[in-house]
Formats: sequence, structure tokens, C-alpha cells
Amino acid sequence: MSAFPLRLSQGYRGFRAGRFGTEQARYRLLAENGQRPEIMVIGCIDSRVSPEAIFDAAPGELLVARNVANLVPAYEPNGDSQHGTSAALEFAVKALCVKHIVVLGHAHCGGISAFANDIEPLSPGDFIGKWMSQIAPAASALGPRDSHASYLRRLEFASVDLSLNNLMTFPFVRRPVEDGVLALHGAYFGIAEGELLVRNPVTGAFEAMP
Repeated sequence: MSAFPLRLSQGYRGFRAGRFGTEQARYRLLAENGQRPEIMVIGCIDSRVSPEAIFDAAPGELLVARNVANLVPAYEPNGDSQHGTSAALEFAVKALCVKHIVVLGHAHCGGISAFANDIEPLSPGDFIGKWMSQIAPAASALGPRDSHASYLRRLEFASVDLSLNNLMTFPFVRRPVEDGVLALHGAYFGIAEGELLVRNPVTGAFEAMP
């Protein structure tokens, strides 16, 4: 068996000596009382886009679910696939009663690029291709392609919009949203600039964080 990654061993020792030491009381309370985050973030698995880092979150503040291209599949209780995100969503809303759900897209998304460029499958199962096929309706709605970079950016925005729309297909999400006890948000992170854009719920435009 291979040795545990050195980077993780070193990182853990740093955590124990640093952050855990200063926040030990918080960790103890979380262990004893359980978690009660008010915000769920649905983000991409991209290693450059960590919600905890972007929002400078303390332990227990954010419930984070990550998948390829930050997608929320449509409500499909009788289907046989794509339930990982749905299960996390159910836990967040029904068990933890979160007050906000944020769909966090980002620039230079590999999943979006794979869909737009119609790349060859990485494996016979083509798991990424099948997962990304969910955004086909959103891509079709964008109309003709302009420059490649502009199209990718518009498609990254569209994937956030699609996920927000799909969230409302879940009855246990739609009801608290309509009752005003749960709010849905879209956001987009620019990796190079560290800039966060927040979706305007009225216009649908992604605007720079004030």
C-alpha cells in the first residue's frame, strides 16, 4: 500500500498546530451539538474553486456539495441516476433547514469546456459526457456561437441559471421558497481575478459584488 500523501500529512500537522488549536472550542461545540449551517453552496469539483476559501468560512458555516460544473439535476424521484446532488439537497433543506442555497459557477470550467468542445470520452462509461448532457437545453437557448471565449462564459452563466431553475422542480425546495423561508442565489467566481459576480434575481445579470 502506498504511503499517505506527504502534502496531506504536512497539512494536517499544520492544521492541528494552527487552526484547530485556535478554534478547538468551536469544533467541540459542533461535535456535541451537531451542525446548523444556514447556507448551502453547490459548487464545482474544480480544485481552484473552494467555497470555504472564497467565502472565508469557519467550520460549520457552510454546507458544501460539489460536482462537475456545479449542476443540479431536475427532480427525478423515480430515476436510477444522478441522485448524489439531490440527496445532499434533501438533507440540506429537510434535515438542516438551510435558509439559503447558492449555486456557484466559475470561469474556466472544465466540464463546460468538455461539453462545448464535444471532446472524446475519457472512459468507456463517458460519465462526464452523460452528466454534462443535462445542460444541452441551456446551450441551445444561447443561440449562435460568437467567439469561443465569450460562448464558454455565457454557457458557464447558463449552467448556473439551469441549476437554479432545476432547484425549483424539487417540491421540498419550491414550497419554502414560495413561503419566503428559503432563498436561492446564483454566483460566479473569476479564478484569475478573485472576483465574485452575483446573479441579479430581477434581471438575471451577473453583477460584481459591491
